[in-house]
Amino acid sequence: MVELSFGANLARWAKEEPEAPLVTHNGRTWTVAAFHRWTNRLARKYVELGVRRNDMVTIALPNGAEFLAAAFATWKAGGIPQPVSARLPKLERDAIIDLARSALVVGSEEPTPNGAPTLPTGFMPDDSADDSDLPDIIADHWKAPTSGGSTGRPKLIVAASPPLWDFDTGLLAGGDNSWLLQQDHDNHLVVGPLYHNGPFIFCIQALLKRSHVVVADRFDAEQTLALIEQYRINWMMMVPTMMQRIWRLDEAVRNRYDLSSLRVLLHLAAPCPIWLKDAFIEWLGPDRIFELMGGTEGTGTTWITGHESMLRKGSVGRLREGSSMRVVREDGTDCEPDEVGEVFLRPDTGRGTTYHYLGAESKAIEGGWESLGDMGYVDADGYLYLTDRRKDMILAGGANIYPAEVEAAIDQFPGVRSSVVIGLPDEDLGNRIHGIVDAPGGISEDDLVAFLAERLVRYKIPRSFEFVDEPLRDDAGKVRRSEMQQARLGETA
Repeated sequence: MVELSFGANLARWAKEEPEAPLVTHNGRTWTVAAFHRWTNRLARKYVELGVRRNDMVTIALPNGAEFLAAAFATWKAGGIPQPVSARLPKLERDAIIDLARSALVVGSEEPTPNGAPTLPTGFMPDDSADDSDLPDIIADHWKAPTSGGSTGRPKLIVAASPPLWDFDTGLLAGGDNSWLLQQDHDNHLVVGPLYHNGPFIFCIQALLKRSHVVVADRFDAEQTLALIEQYRINWMMMVPTMMQRIWRLDEAVRNRYDLSSLRVLLHLAAPCPIWLKDAFIEWLGPDRIFELMGGTEGTGTTWITGHESMLRKGSVGRLREGSSMRVVREDGTDCEPDEVGEVFLRPDTGRGTTYHYLGAESKAIEGGWESLGDMGYVDADGYLYLTDRRKDMILAGGANIYPAEVEAAIDQFPGVRSSVVIGLPDEDLGNRIHGIVDAPGGISEDDLVAFLAERLVRYKIPRSFEFVDEPLRDDAGKVRRSEMQQARLGETA
């Protein structure tokens, strides 16, 4: 076993393959040696500004090589990258900086609530600055992202593992996760926002495995296909929102590009409609489609191949080794196979061994079992099927309605780009189902209702609709459902 820090791994790669491409953004490519020297200079600047071992560095940069350089510079300085959206409102960003006690904020020039220094987007240390290797200082934790899609008070999820990489086995410290990449690949494409855990963890792991990473500013359906062809991309991850935007392209456009290099298309982060999964399997083949379900907390992960998805439609797979799962009724007893309950996970190493929160307390039932709020069931063969998030469930007329099921049906209607279903107060039913539908070209509400009547029981069909021409989910597939609900409650008050 040769376990190296992330910085030492990059230094070793720079010595062995200095001219190999490391990251490409907007047509510009940085070699391993150039990127290593750049991040050495940056790391010295971070130390000069006060970053010390285990300090958090808030990275508020857009997608690109600069974001990745900031992360590696943070590790080299002994700090912990704490990524946030570059478009985050100042009030929300300040709350995160305050919670993290950030020693430095990269990507902002605005004053910080704790007086931490800042570096603006585009900052580059002078080329004459010292770019030699720094002392190998290793933080206790390798990342501290915010909770995806959260509202209200901020919450950070601090990884338990340090920024260490087993060079011989290709494993991150703290667990066997090499299976995530299936095999070694040459080229990895990032189309999701790097401040989200999924794109960030897979991008960094690709770099540690010596892949060339191509980073897009943001997701664009046709551009994604063009980048796969241009850079002979071997593997990438998407969320179902991205897949759906690709599928909405004209068929001639979708089939214009050579995607033969793509071996792994991994999707995660949100429920994938069965029709959409089937469409991608038919288009690209089952050997290339994979799905993962797991939280940033790392308490457990399921995995399913395209071949399994054809036989277990709607399943997110079986649990990987290293953790255990229970599906629990409201009274705390275990559900029978095929019975819906709340999904609880526990790593085999015990509660609290994979992460800790800043700004919140983890909640667990007896035995250290933790829930991320997912409702679902497990069949007799151990395959998990998710129905929705517990907090998103709507109680209408005494019936439990899960928005994800309704949204999946709406999204199949021609002309619909995406949808969000929420509950609004109703004197008769308690809540009425309200559908917010993104349909840029306009659609007929009567036709949509007739379409849904063939797919959903009556009480699940929205009683009211609202048609918009704007994305309802961000590029990571996340939706701020409670904010949408509050906005509409305000309009009717």
